[in-house]
Amino acid sequence: MTRHEQLIWAEKQAIHLFQLIDERGIIRAGANEKEINEAIYALAKEAFGIEKYWHKRIVRAGKNTLLPYRENPPDELVKADDMVFLDFGPIFENWEADFGRTFVLGSDPAKKALADACISVWKKGKEYFDIHFETLTCADFYRFIQQCAKDSGYEFGHGHCGHLIGEFPHEKIQGDDIKFYFHSENPRPVKRLGKDGLPLEWILEVHLIDPELQLGGFVEQIVSIPAYQSPF
Repeated sequence: MTRHEQLIWAEKQAIHLFQLIDERGIIRAGANEKEINEAIYALAKEAFGIEKYWHKRIVRAGKNTLLPYRENPPDELVKADDMVFLDFGPIFENWEADFGRTFVLGSDPAKKALADACISVWKKGKEYFDIHFETLTCADFYRFIQQCAKDSGYEFGHGHCGHLIGEFPHEKIQGDDIKFYFHSENPRPVKRLGKDGLPLEWILEVHLIDPELQLGGFVEQIVSIPAYQSPF
């Protein structure tokens, strides 16, 4: 398979994992974030043989959905009618996936609207990325996503809106080095080569915050493969 095909395959495996998480009712009221995290780890190992993740596994519930990736808050208990989002980076046969989705427990329309807005902003970002790819910079893309968040009536919840993805291990993206992030202070073009001499591939993260609800929603998936649109 080509590199694009490998990355798409890895993401589709992650989509399947998230479908199993939903089908098995792992996201439920009365469980805490740590319990959910451990249950997902066990499921991923059972269903796919996954034991390795290229970044820490994120489960955010309730007030913790306001917090970005680098925070490590105390475990939050999932409540009835709550919001929970997941951000997982499983490695499938040495190919990285990085996938995030928001789960809404109950039927609160404001919470459902927040989750739906994350998807809508991601889709707008994907369209913009494809149209402007040849000249797009990381800073410009971040500013566009921030504006989309504002236009949707929400705040953007992170200092960046995505990063590179690839064959494990790709360029190190942890720490303060912003050159591999969609970041307001990164003027580099998104169209450039990595250390392996191949074009960089990118993930788009959308973290929206509703200041009235004091809750956040999250979506993450590949944005840089032109013909690929994963299902929502």
